[in-house]
Amino acid sequence: MHRMTVMFFICLTGCQQQSPAPLQESSQETLTQQALDRNSQGNAASTGQETLTLKGHTDQVSSVCFSPNGMRLASASDDMVVKVWDVATGQETLTLKGHTSLVSSVSYSPDGKRLASASADNTVKVWDASTGQETLTLKGHTAPVYSVSYSPDGTQLASASHDNTVKLWDATTGQETLTLQEHTNYVLSVCFSPDGTQLAAASRDKTVKMWNAFTGQETLTFKGHTVPVLSVCFSPDGNRLASASYDRIVKVWDASTGQEMLTLKEHTAPVSSVCFSPDGTRLASASVDNTVKVWDAVTGQETLTLEGHTNYVLSVCFSPDGTRLASASADKTVTVWDVSAIHTSGPDPFAAAAGN
Repeated sequence: MHRMTVMFFICLTGCQQQSPAPLQESSQETLTQQALDRNSQGNAASTGQETLTLKGHTDQVSSVCFSPNGMRLASASDDMVVKVWDVATGQETLTLKGHTSLVSSVSYSPDGKRLASASADNTVKVWDASTGQETLTLKGHTAPVYSVSYSPDGTQLASASHDNTVKLWDATTGQETLTLQEHTNYVLSVCFSPDGTQLAAASRDKTVKMWNAFTGQETLTFKGHTVPVLSVCFSPDGNRLASASYDRIVKVWDASTGQEMLTLKEHTAPVSSVCFSPDGTRLASASVDNTVKVWDAVTGQETLTLEGHTNYVLSVCFSPDGTRLASASADKTVTVWDVSAIHTSGPDPFAAAAGN
């Protein structure tokens, strides 16, 4: 596969929403969390400030994901490795080697104990997130795997591939349980709904599709983008779905009806990744225009543009507490930004409606 194809269609994957789970923390982890809290308080007045730049990869970084407790950050790269970083210090804590081609996506399990990675070697690997030991290799795709995501309860993994399919796997045994074949071109991003009942995928066929995650029945097709859709992400309440496309646009959809709700148009190049904040009030997008933008998820108003990367930004992910944003870039770095003081239009009315 040509390098430009790899750049635009293999590595452009969305952030996976994680549901924070309580973990037993050591005294060192407690100290680390205190350091994070102090850092967040100190930077609150200067939102959008770059707080960390993580350097260690030797090729473009394609995907980034916070651990559920926010203390670690995992990154996937064309250099064929996954790295794990301490968010408080920026220190590299693990390097996971085992893939034989570029690594396109990474996802933590909801309990933070496992880490899944997708690769152009046609496999998904599962690692022990503490030791870095490889525990499973999932084989079944016949072409590069572009995206991987854990289900909210951690029992399933979903993967999206160049072979036009989405596969579901038992996360414990590695057994393939379903193959979804409705897309007519490469599938570039996959994401579970927060309740785990639905699965959404973005494709080069210009659509987003949704399935019942247990039966594999297709439930919706979202049409509106005019070129390949590169990333997809559910809102935390599951009521909305965001998609990012090569058409330079982010769209927000009603996840139950498929109706388009917002169209966000400020990027000047393809939008590679999209992610909702944990409270659902903000939306972050990464672009080949070298920027990350933060939007009010209710009004669609752009609230912040983060500039600092010197090449394409390929992935973006909010921390579990919503105060930080991580971005991965073709400039071989991961950047962590303070977004703690961004103001939005207020509490998410869609979440409030869902609670009534």
